[in-house]
Amino acid sequence: MTSKSARATKPFRLAMLTGGGDCPGLNAVIRAAARSAFRLGWEVFGIEDGFEGLLTRRAHKLHPRDVRGILHLGGTILGTSNRVNPFRVERRSANRSSTADADRSAEVVRNFKDMGLDALIAIGGDGTLGIALRLAKKGIPVVGVPKTIDNDIECTSVTFGFDTAVATATDAIDKLHPTAQAHGRVMVVELMGRNAGFIALNSGVAGGADVILIPEIPFDMKRVCDKIRDREKRRRTGYFSIVVVAEGARSKGGKIHLRSVDEGEAPRLGGIGQWVAEEIAKGTGKETRSLVLGHLQRGGPPTTFDRLLGTRFGAAAVRAVKDRDFEMMVALNPPQIVRIPLAEAVGDGRTKRVPLDSDVVLSARGLGVSFGD
Repeated sequence: MTSKSARATKPFRLAMLTGGGDCPGLNAVIRAAARSAFRLGWEVFGIEDGFEGLLTRRAHKLHPRDVRGILHLGGTILGTSNRVNPFRVERRSANRSSTADADRSAEVVRNFKDMGLDALIAIGGDGTLGIALRLAKKGIPVVGVPKTIDNDIECTSVTFGFDTAVATATDAIDKLHPTAQAHGRVMVVELMGRNAGFIALNSGVAGGADVILIPEIPFDMKRVCDKIRDREKRRRTGYFSIVVVAEGARSKGGKIHLRSVDEGEAPRLGGIGQWVAEEIAKGTGKETRSLVLGHLQRGGPPTTFDRLLGTRFGAAAVRAVKDRDFEMMVALNPPQIVRIPLAEAVGDGRTKRVPLDSDVVLSARGLGVSFGD
């Protein structure tokens, strides 16, 4: 049995997990949080594969050597998962003929306490942070760190990973320009962005796209084709056009394009780029090609901005834990990192979307970029 003196000297145990999709800058957060905690004399534990690790009690103690040399690496050294929600875990019947969702959140709370953990830093998007908030209500001390390449989390000016994704997409658009011009083609690039078009908007403007289609602005294919024909009439060099499409964009009165719908999982978007390319070819007679950038937007080393932001978020999260300021999310309110109640940032369908009167949208319109509306 543990003595009172032993319990009194037990170091504070901080746990971290990364949930949802991977994202450039995750390792920067992990490194900053771990190093800040080490300097306070705390023990740090990495929960493996998001909330799945809390369900299966898969965690390992982190040492200073584990977070050396990871600042510039993409991905996450803890692993991640977007398939496990402790409040809705798929459970099959004994004969595997049927399935039902089971609430195993109490098991997660019990595992957390049995492992002797004192606080949790949850790094993720709205799904991960929404789960973290619900677990906080059940007794787990939580601080959230916002993560998504889509930049669609409320209450923070920007999320880490977004800048890297935009840089990757812009680089791809830059490389499509010469081949589009050489062949006089229309090139359609499909980018990530389920509900928010920040990646498509920013990389499209930075890459000199002629048409940008985003979820916030339903588009009319006739107007898209009119824009491309107008460029032909003006005899632009090479008679080419670049069209950037967010995966969640939809035509007026149309539906989002789904790649697959798996039972119990969120629908997977995809196919809008190919559809737009086919419609352009039919509507203009132009030779048209499409490219899906896909998970390349999630990969690679984080940009300087994302390394710095991830570092600031990780260190700020530890400061919040030290202050016992739980159920909070660290956020960027330039130039400062601030704390926002988790309940104000996630849940109840809260999603940050591109403001239609934003300076970037207005600037794009001023330059003659078409949004298909």
